[in-house]
Amino acid sequence: MNHSRTITRHLANIFRLGVKELWSLARDPMLLLLILYVFTFAVYTSATAMPDTLHKTPIAIVDEDDSPLSQRIDSAFYPPQFLTPRMISMPEVDPGMDAGLYTFALHIPQGFQRDVLAGRAPQIQLNVDATRMSQAFTGSGSVQQIVLGEANEFVQRERGATALPVDLALRARFNPALEKGWFGALNSIINQITMLSIILTGAALIREREHGTIEHLLVMPVNPTEIMLSKIWSMGLVVLLAAALSLNLVVRGLLHVPVEGSLPLFFAGAALCLFATTSMGIFLATLARNMPQFGMLMVLTIIPLQMLSGGATPRESMPELVQNIMLAAPTTHFVEIGQAILFRGAGIGVVWPQFAALALIGGLLFALSLARFRKTIAQMA
Repeated sequence: MNHSRTITRHLANIFRLGVKELWSLARDPMLLLLILYVFTFAVYTSATAMPDTLHKTPIAIVDEDDSPLSQRIDSAFYPPQFLTPRMISMPEVDPGMDAGLYTFALHIPQGFQRDVLAGRAPQIQLNVDATRMSQAFTGSGSVQQIVLGEANEFVQRERGATALPVDLALRARFNPALEKGWFGALNSIINQITMLSIILTGAALIREREHGTIEHLLVMPVNPTEIMLSKIWSMGLVVLLAAALSLNLVVRGLLHVPVEGSLPLFFAGAALCLFATTSMGIFLATLARNMPQFGMLMVLTIIPLQMLSGGATPRESMPELVQNIMLAAPTTHFVEIGQAILFRGAGIGVVWPQFAALALIGGLLFALSLARFRKTIAQMA
């Protein structure tokens, strides 16, 4: 009976302290604005701001041949992949590229059609502004294909496709239209869950230290475990609710991105990840003396977690040493869970190893953070 009362008292303390954290967050307009921003505008921007495909790419053409073939090439660049080509002279190429007016400048020399028909393989110069990284990388190949395709069709005097010895049937699974926005929106939510959970828990602890309320907690009949668990469940609940609203209102509602898998299963994995990342946030807060120091630690922590966990680039393309090190990061397994469930509709039979890894990492991070938290409180007492 006494053991049952003790557990009930601990749970009541954790609940009341968590409610206190929620009220403190409600009175912090900057953190509320941050939550609103990262789960609305930031998600929308990640889905739409940087398309991998060409879209309204500025191009200029120097047509010194002025032949039917060169005019055919000129007219092959049209919206929405390209802006209507600007016809310029050769002296205008370098100033225009220096001013950033065009991503591509195509030079068709005089006698181009004559040399093509004579089989002399004439050269065309393509100037590329490589500072526009995504358009330059994707567009260079597209411009080459367009020019070669128009020249071949002109020589053959027909638009029939060349018969190939092998017929390659392309089947794009999980994203048939290869829409970058589908990946960007969902991957942004995964990243924001990690980032915001660390910020909120760390800020909650530092805020109490700066306001002097941590000393009030020390004289109350509560222990460090209850204080830490209250911050974990309250801030984790806020992040989960914000992520759920963003997934349904912004991703599925505004962006019309389909979600294949089970949302309850995804948020169960998110809860495990939050258990680990909120513990990490408390650990960082015990190392920092104030919010500026905590912000610097956040930069050193969140960038590797987001860049090396497999969300931005496939883990297989990273050095093997980095792959092995990042297995200790909770975000690595959460990214695998999110992509498997949200993109491919995977069930628990597929993602249970990642769930187990998250539970293990979360338990270790919680124990480490709790030990550090107790040491910090002992120094303050």
